[in-house]
Amino acid sequence: MPTRVGNAAPALPKKDSAMQGFLKIEGLSKAFVAEKPVFANVSFTLDKGEFVCIIGHSGCGKSTILNVLAGLDTATSGHVFMDNREVAGPSLERGVVFQSHALMPWLTVRQNIAFAVRSAWPEWSRPQVNVHVEKYVALVGLLPAIDKKPSQLSGGMKQRVGIARAFAISPKMLLLDEPFGALDALTRGTIQDELMAIVRETQQTVFMITHDVDEAILLADRILLMSNGCETDAGYVPGGIAETVANTLPKDRKRASLHHLPGYYELRNHIVDFLVTRAVAH
Repeated sequence: MPTRVGNAAPALPKKDSAMQGFLKIEGLSKAFVAEKPVFANVSFTLDKGEFVCIIGHSGCGKSTILNVLAGLDTATSGHVFMDNREVAGPSLERGVVFQSHALMPWLTVRQNIAFAVRSAWPEWSRPQVNVHVEKYVALVGLLPAIDKKPSQLSGGMKQRVGIARAFAISPKMLLLDEPFGALDALTRGTIQDELMAIVRETQQTVFMITHDVDEAILLADRILLMSNGCETDAGYVPGGIAETVANTLPKDRKRASLHHLPGYYELRNHIVDFLVTRAVAH
C-alpha cells in the first residue's frame, strides 16, 4: 500500500528545527479574491536531497506555489524557509526550469549557460567558466551542439540546455514547472532518464510540478496530491495539499521496467483515483 498522510493525520511531536526539513512551507495561502483563496494553509517540508512532485488539476495553484518558492511571486499569507532562511525574492540558490526553455535566442548554448555561471561566480576567468559549462553540457549529452543557437536546436535539446543551465549554477534547490510537458513521449522519456542520472549524481533537492502520473512515480520520493478550491453546502473550501503519498518503489527504478515493479499499479491507481474522484477538478 502507498503510505498516505492526509490533512486529518494526528499531530506529530515537535522536532528540533534543524530536523524539520531543508525547505519548510508554513501556512501558505494565495487569494486573488479575498473570500475565495485559490489555496490555503499549505504546509509541507522537503529534506535535503529529496525529490518531491506535486500533482493536481489546472487551477489548483501548483505553479503559484512553485513561483512563491522561487521568489517570483508572493503569498497572501504564510512563509517559506530554505536552509533556515526565509525566501524573499529570486536567488541563484534556487534554479528554475519552466515548460518554455527561456533561452536567449541570440546566444549559443555555451553562452546561455556561461551567462548564468558568471552571475553565480563573477570572479571566475573565462577558461574556468568554459570548463564548468562544458561539464554540464556533457551531462545532458549536448557537447556536439554547444556552439549552436537555440533556433538550431529541437525542443528537447532546448530543454536539456535549460536543465544544464539550472544545474550549472549549483543551486541548493531545483524547481521544475512541467519542464517536459511540451515534448513528445520519446524525447520526454530520454530527458527523464538524464534528469534522474544527474539528480542521483548530485544529490540535488528537487520540487517538480507534473500532470504525468508515471513521471511522478518514476522521479519522486514523495508525491503531493493537491485539491482544487470548490463551493460546498457549507460554503467555499479553498484548495490545498489533500494527501502525501510516499513512493515505496525501489530507488533504482527505471522507466522501461517501471510497470513491472510490485506495487506500481496500486500506487498509480491510487493517484489516478484521487485525480478522477477526489481532486474537485474545475
